[in-house]
Amino acid sequence: MINPYIFREYDIRGVVDQDLTDDSVELLGKGIGTFMLNNQAKKISIGGDVRLSTERFREALIAGLRSVGVDVVDIGPVPTPVQYFSMYRLDVDGGVMITGSHNPPEFNGFKITMHKSPVYGDDIQMIKNIIDRQTFTRGSGSREKVSLIDEYIAYIVKDIKITRPLKIALDSGNGAASLVAHRLFKELDVDTINLFDTPDGNFPNHHPDPTVVENIQELIKTVRKQKADFGVGYDGDGDRIGVVDENGEIIWGDRLMILFSREVLKTHPGAPVIFEVKCSQALPEMIEKFGGKPIMWRTGHSHLKKKMKETGAPLAG
Repeated sequence: MINPYIFREYDIRGVVDQDLTDDSVELLGKGIGTFMLNNQAKKISIGGDVRLSTERFREALIAGLRSVGVDVVDIGPVPTPVQYFSMYRLDVDGGVMITGSHNPPEFNGFKITMHKSPVYGDDIQMIKNIIDRQTFTRGSGSREKVSLIDEYIAYIVKDIKITRPLKIALDSGNGAASLVAHRLFKELDVDTINLFDTPDGNFPNHHPDPTVVENIQELIKTVRKQKADFGVGYDGDGDRIGVVDENGEIIWGDRLMILFSREVLKTHPGAPVIFEVKCSQALPEMIEKFGGKPIMWRTGHSHLKKKMKETGAPLAG
């Protein structure tokens, strides 16, 4: 019996060897796979962060998926953005990222995508119901391995031009960003000071959530001491950042959105920009000033992505 508590609004998540075991993860594979097949998703990509449990959960999940007839493309240890990238670069119908995100080391979880849209809410409950009822399909799916990190880096850097020398501090927090971040900036000829860039699922230096001030103290000190132009801290799976300026002062998310909006609206004049309800009033005012159309929406990446698709917005946050 699987603990129903692990089926959250936006993902499936729990404590390793308590809520999540090899057997329960294989069941999750069967349930996710059956759900995918019921929705015409036959082939999916699987990525994972660098947590200690991720590799064995990858094997268990893939075993479950293949047993119901899903074909699997294993893209190995990657940050979450690379897993999302696989949706567009590979011939797949969906994907699963095995990650505990910004949670403590004893957690792990599963972020699910199908037909380029996040699976959340009622769909996650549908997966739970499939598992509870054991209404699994049967089959024998294939497995192949593909490396995407080099292609991801090349895709990012091809459209970026750095017009002046930059020195930045990067705190990968011993997470999955350590597989990509410093390499990406090196390709851009940016001078980087790399903190905690060895993958270690114990997260020995600090908790992997850069939006909490106490977790970026070393980053702040480094920016000030090394006179860096700015600093970036990453969470455990590389899809959440904390940013500090040249003085080591935190640039909060809504202020980052102001900076991003200014640049994006130069190439997308008049476009909608979606922001979540927790942002300050300064953000919609600045979006309008830059010529955009501010749209306030529900908090949560799944809701924001869905609204982006509906409106064609080039930016949300």
